[in-house]
Amino acid sequence: MHSSTKKWLFTKLSSVILIPFMTWLIINITKIYDNDYQQIVEFFSTQPSKILFSVFVVIAYFFSALTISEIFEDYISNDKIKYVANKLLNIFAIIIPLLTIIGILNL
Repeated sequence: MHSSTKKWLFTKLSSVILIPFMTWLIINITKIYDNDYQQIVEFFSTQPSKILFSVFVVIAYFFSALTISEIFEDYISNDKIKYVANKLLNIFAIIIPLLTIIGILNL
């Protein structure tokens, strides 16, 4: 299978997987919107919320890295700059979700 076909499939698959996670997050954000800080921390401290939010963050960053990578492919003509931009994007797509998950797990 060609690499661009794989990217396309992963983009479509991750977008479909994000739909139930976004629905869950929107429903719960509207429920805790008017709560105080302690209740919000309690929500993110429960085990199902930690796991679901962590999976959501990983999939969301995976999806965003794929789509931003496609933008780089389309609009950056210099191969060296494109390579560096993609590598930095991949590094940040690993580090930021990892730090977010560590922060959520430490609540």
